[in-house]
Amino acid sequence: MPTLLPPVRYTPDLEDVQPGEGETVQGLNETFDTIIETTAEDYGHAVRGVHAKSHGILRGVLRIRPDLPEELAQGMFARGGDHPVYLRLSTNAGDILPDAVSLPRGLALKVLQVDGERLPGADGATQDFVMVNGTVFQAKTASEFHSSLKLLAGTTDRLEGTKKAMSSVLRGVNSALQTVGIQSPTVNALGGAPQVDPLGETYYSVTPFRYGDYVAKFSLAPVSADLKALCGETIAVDGREDAIREIVREEMRKVTATWELRVQLLRDRAAQPVEDPTVEWSEDVSPFETVATVEVRPQDSWDEELVQEVNEGMRFSVWTGLAAHRPLGNINRARRDTYRHSAAFRQVFNKCPIHEPGAR
Repeated sequence: MPTLLPPVRYTPDLEDVQPGEGETVQGLNETFDTIIETTAEDYGHAVRGVHAKSHGILRGVLRIRPDLPEELAQGMFARGGDHPVYLRLSTNAGDILPDAVSLPRGLALKVLQVDGERLPGADGATQDFVMVNGTVFQAKTASEFHSSLKLLAGTTDRLEGTKKAMSSVLRGVNSALQTVGIQSPTVNALGGAPQVDPLGETYYSVTPFRYGDYVAKFSLAPVSADLKALCGETIAVDGREDAIREIVREEMRKVTATWELRVQLLRDRAAQPVEDPTVEWSEDVSPFETVATVEVRPQDSWDEELVQEVNEGMRFSVWTGLAAHRPLGNINRARRDTYRHSAAFRQVFNKCPIHEPGAR
């Protein structure tokens, strides 16, 4: 294995803030309003603007390794110890679609009892990680993402039959692309993602974050035998609208689930751009390194009380956490206000306060 470059130290000039980002965020909020207002009117209940459909809510524990080297012992990982966590499994659409429409999987992780200087507006003592089962984002900038989102907003909660048919076709396209080594985030996002079991997937932050004195991306990878056996396994939907939720619930009643939380440090500014999340950071340049494990014991992944507490009463945001893990890059900067905007609408419409655990 070649000798790795030392990690790049964090400095504010790693980011390149462009003129017009404020206008883009305003446009994103307006487009998200189209999505969340449409779904709220149809459902009589407000849901998230993205990752609206949840497939499972879990409780577990995160164990930070006590013997990390200096470059990994940063921020909340500076000291070993155990932290309670919540996990939310989802797919990425802003409307609640039948599972026959196959979309990328998402996993949001909320770590509790995290002490330290907070990001502006981040209440409580928590640290959120928001990840998907892909290594890159579908758009280079928030402006490009907004252009795609406007097209999707026009189909929100409409054309369900067309979406099912298109999803079937796109899965075939995706399979053909994969046989020649091509991965397409765009095809996945439009409904061509493989119908994989979310418990067997590896998840990625896709965008970079400050990592104490350094900069990193995050990943959550399954390592227990029960989860590794599900890697790549597909789910037969069989006409069931909530097949994924049903399968996850059945599996979590009997499996012990363990993931490794891994960190990929920024070591080469040219090969690992901060401002372009469409570029995958090569593991040849900087491999993922384990800093903690997440363990979830067998449980009911659709417990009514827990679903109400987490799915309805909490939000997951990359801007909820420590200043030592500040989100970086154009996409992350745009997420700050749009996440809050969506959560504020849900809170008002549903008359259900959204809060961080321990910050009621």
